[in-house]
Amino acid sequence: MKSWLYDASLWGYWQGIKIAAPFLEKASLFKEGRKNWKTELQEKFKKIKQPVAWFHCASLGEFEQGRPLIEAFKEEYPHYKILLTFFSPSGYEIRKNYDKAGIITYLPIDTKKNAEFFIKTVKPKVVFFVKYEFWHHFIEETWRRNIPLFSVSTIFRAEQHFFKGNTFSEKMLRRFTHFFVQNESSKKLLESINIQNVSITGDTRFDRVATIVSQQKELPILEKFIGQDKVLVIGSSWKEDIDLLAPTCKSMVKSKLENEANFKHKTNDEIARIKLVIAPHNIAESDIQHIEQAFSFLKSQRYSKVNLEDKNSIQKLQKADVLIIDNIGLLSSIYSYGYVAYIGGAFGKGLHNILEAATFGMPIIFGNKKYQNFKEATDLLEKKGAFAVSNQKELEELLKNLFTDEYFREQINEITREYVIQNTGATSQIMDFCKTIL
Repeated sequence: MKSWLYDASLWGYWQGIKIAAPFLEKASLFKEGRKNWKTELQEKFKKIKQPVAWFHCASLGEFEQGRPLIEAFKEEYPHYKILLTFFSPSGYEIRKNYDKAGIITYLPIDTKKNAEFFIKTVKPKVVFFVKYEFWHHFIEETWRRNIPLFSVSTIFRAEQHFFKGNTFSEKMLRRFTHFFVQNESSKKLLESINIQNVSITGDTRFDRVATIVSQQKELPILEKFIGQDKVLVIGSSWKEDIDLLAPTCKSMVKSKLENEANFKHKTNDEIARIKLVIAPHNIAESDIQHIEQAFSFLKSQRYSKVNLEDKNSIQKLQKADVLIIDNIGLLSSIYSYGYVAYIGGAFGKGLHNILEAATFGMPIIFGNKKYQNFKEATDLLEKKGAFAVSNQKELEELLKNLFTDEYFREQINEITREYVIQNTGATSQIMDFCKTIL
């Protein structure tokens, strides 16, 4: 790819966003969030006298990777103003009030003029791009002004354009001050194009999820719902996941109909009641209704409809088999109540975060389609702490084993828990490097 082709593709992308904005909420947020951005940016920065550290994340997942570094940086350098930018509305809209950042905004479209104006206005002293973020003009302008630029929690694959003899793409990589990559193969790929300023530090997300255990929220509604029962937590589900899980769970969850309650606990020969907590990736009304319809053979309850001060509401909650989480921000704490976790996305655009479940030590299940680009998924599959399923039969057999064989499950719990512990520490390594240049 050449510079003019890169510029043309971004121009086309921006035109497509503007055309789609009246019809798609995400496109509308993307467009409106960048409206009058120059004026607003100038207004925000005109009175700032502190040095600025700029952290850029594509979306919410990358923010969770960058978060431990942002917080460590803020603690080490409290006199710095933190600028946090997002490319996607799904990151910005959820984290626009994050209290550790002084200024939070959208990243403008990557044109030469936009990058020049942005960097000139912000005047960052140091810049961190998280994981996959490579924006030519912003990188070039940062390099031109001799501003340290770091790529953190980066992971590379051989099929990426950087390693196909594309000089335009290679040039972007050569502008970075240092790469903090997740694994040895990423380091070797960079070295194959003679980039040596690389350290293997792992994934900062491990540092983030490791703190979740100590910071988890108590959720009284979950406690009332679960009681003494065992819980399958279905996190970040999509329609494809629900369509697989619903018929599978029909024979495993005790409902009012006794012929559905045929799943027995091997240790005491009593029916082991399995309850489901479902936190869909999207909480639009249509998505919630799809879950309710798919699990119509069971009693379901929406989290937002529960009133713990109302006895009738509590009774209805306790009789339910399925609790649908129709708000955001709870999933990481919900996993602490789980017996087994199913993580969605792998039958669609890609597997969602499995580390939040792993940190609580539990078996993890996901679809067998799109997980290969997630190192933690392939690692845990290899260690037999996670399982990829392709159909209802595989899923049902696996769930029955996990819910009835306590020894089998405990072995897996230890694998997932230890995996998180052994991979923490990336944030401190990056901070140690930063201290040498700041």
